[in-house]
Amino acid sequence: MNRLKNGWNHFRTITKHKRAVMQGCFKVGLYRQGLMHDLSKYTPEEFRTGVLYFQGNRSPNAAEKEELGYSRAWLHHKGRNKHHYEYWIDLAVDKSRGLQGMKMPVRYVVEMFMDRVAASKIYAKEDYTDSHPLNYYKKSRKYMTIHPDSRKLLERLLIMLSRYGEEKTFAYIRTFVLSGKYKY
Repeated sequence: MNRLKNGWNHFRTITKHKRAVMQGCFKVGLYRQGLMHDLSKYTPEEFRTGVLYFQGNRSPNAAEKEELGYSRAWLHHKGRNKHHYEYWIDLAVDKSRGLQGMKMPVRYVVEMFMDRVAASKIYAKEDYTDSHPLNYYKKSRKYMTIHPDSRKLLERLLIMLSRYGEEKTFAYIRTFVLSGKYKY
């Protein structure tokens, strides 16, 4: 594929993803986060990687990482988007414990959940089921440096989605998780 076609296809993919996350966020009352989600993907630092490494069935950042050993676009992205658990990795108060996942505000865990659902829909296309985000998560779970409470909430939402579907899971998020009733 040529770069112009890659650029157009990447733009369509990230816009479709952004819209899917926005719709999910709106359904649970996270309007600002839905509007602001992943805007950094349109910046030159991140968009360039999308054009150069576009494949259509996975993140261009993975291909960049395979070639370079790291992804400039991913480093840029995770440092600007609080819905990624990697944003919340920091040196522990007790420095001897090294890097740790810090507790994420609940609204960002919910946005992370919406992000995973939308990405699964975009990449799995017609093969998507409500179990897809959970199955994808399970493949990388052991490598994640995430706070135990943030992990617990993310897993609860992914399991609920897999068992009960979007409507019930989104209602639970709206009426319990984001209403202030959910406590870490």
